[in-house]
Amino acid sequence: MLSLISPETRVPADHPLRGIKRLADEVLSRLTDAFEVLYSSTGRPSIPPENLLKSTVLMALYSIPSERRFCEQLDYNLLFRWFLDMGWWTRGLTIRCFRKTASGCLSITWRIFTEVVELARERKLLSSEHFTVDGTLIDAWASMKSFKPKGGQKKPPKDDDSDGGSRNSGSNFRGEKRSNQTHESTNDPDARLYKKSKGSAARLCHMGHALMENRHGLLMDIRVTQANGRAERETAIQMLDETLPGSGRLTLGADKGYDTHDFVEQYRTRNVTPHVSQNTRRKGGSAIDERTTRHNGYRTSQRVRKRVEEIFGWLKEVGGLRKSRFVGQEKTQLAATLAGAAYNLLRISRLVSPQPAL
Repeated sequence: MLSLISPETRVPADHPLRGIKRLADEVLSRLTDAFEVLYSSTGRPSIPPENLLKSTVLMALYSIPSERRFCEQLDYNLLFRWFLDMGWWTRGLTIRCFRKTASGCLSITWRIFTEVVELARERKLLSSEHFTVDGTLIDAWASMKSFKPKGGQKKPPKDDDSDGGSRNSGSNFRGEKRSNQTHESTNDPDARLYKKSKGSAARLCHMGHALMENRHGLLMDIRVTQANGRAERETAIQMLDETLPGSGRLTLGADKGYDTHDFVEQYRTRNVTPHVSQNTRRKGGSAIDERTTRHNGYRTSQRVRKRVEEIFGWLKEVGGLRKSRFVGQEKTQLAATLAGAAYNLLRISRLVSPQPAL
């Protein structure tokens, strides 16, 4: 049968995905040299890595939980095929395409994110002076049953343990003390047992970190590290040194968890004004005094810094980062970087061409 209908004619001219597609294509066109390395010169035609990366952006935008589910929807979703420049007759992707190309895409994922940030800078959407840093927990792809003593030492079964020899046997941890020093997860060794605040339950997780510019709430940097009590402050210093080197006088907003004397001193030696929320309950008092709090800019930073929670909310609820679908810190970083790029593309498209009010 002959058909002259293309996916382009079926997508409305005012569809929000059109602006995101234009920006994504512009970013990927700047990375042609990196993609050439991923193509094979022998065998059958290669799956374009650009399509796989754009597919990951679609998964983040439409909250698709897995590559397998996306491949299923690609067979009948005309909008997805249009976004990937695929005709309705073109053969879809398979789960093997993502798995075989994932290792090669790890090296250029960060370049994609930085190119999206550069795209925002060219359109004069980024602040050059005022920023915010914060951290959050990302649940690991591991259950508490996998948190076992190091070295393969098995504890003797208790009297109330049932079906102890089955694959999904019951576990009774009552009365047993478990910590990261003595236990580790057999499913994800990079995960750590950690809780964000007092009164909350400890869980196996990674820690995510975001550096936001305060003008339009765009992501400047996103990183995944092991979860511990120092990770937020140490990663904030790294992001400052590597993402904003030599940028002149800056202000950096943060919550009470960053209010320590050594952290504040490190920022001041880097010509950064620490707009950190005061923690008056900390032993030794707050490291932030009236030199900082007396200015109106400090109060403005304290109000604007809460927008970083909107980023975390989008990444978790829409971008699928509430619980990592990958094992290990490296692959979780890959998912976080692409989800952060998708968030920035969505935000830039709305800022460049605002959607009419309903």
